[in-house]
Amino acid sequence: MLSFAHSSPATAEQIADAVAAALGEKAKNVRVAFGEVTVTVAAADYRAAAVLLRDAAACKFEQLVDLCGLDYSGYKDGQYEGLRYCVASHLLSVSLNQRVRLKVFCPDDDFPVVDSLNDVWNSVNWFEREAFDLYGIVFEGHNDLRRILTDYGFIGHPFRKDFPTSGHVEMRYDAEQRRVIYQPVTIEPREITPRVIREDNYGGLQ
Repeated sequence: MLSFAHSSPATAEQIADAVAAALGEKAKNVRVAFGEVTVTVAAADYRAAAVLLRDAAACKFEQLVDLCGLDYSGYKDGQYEGLRYCVASHLLSVSLNQRVRLKVFCPDDDFPVVDSLNDVWNSVNWFEREAFDLYGIVFEGHNDLRRILTDYGFIGHPFRKDFPTSGHVEMRYDAEQRRVIYQPVTIEPREITPRVIREDNYGGLQ
């Protein structure tokens, strides 16, 4: 009969220590919150840090399971003063049964650019295209960086905080022209959430 020895999974603090040791000065910040480890690196160190997290013996994050963009322009009710655009990747080590979140901020708010990780984890391909499409973040070195969710000819990036909720244009099929046409948005903003009135003894409650 075969028997397998299973070691206890590392704690979040142990993972944070291993990540900090592997990245050295490339780690601007390593923190643990709600049992999760987040490491932030500078854009100049982003790709090199990703390779270290993948290859270091105490890390072995062989898989990238998710990548998304973030727009901090409305963070803390507009009181945030840091860089606007961020890329957050979630990494998984199957062999060590541990996870980490890797964050990098784009150094230029007007033209957000970071390196692509397409040659580090091939699963990042579509995720980077989504972040480009929705946030306008450019991934330098991506071999096929084009929109993936919005329509052909779409203008703007709909997940940016300054993009209007209803968009700029709408499309519909025109039966007379027998084609899809674009036109200015005709949807009028409306409040669909019922207003809640709070009064003393409301509903008989004390």
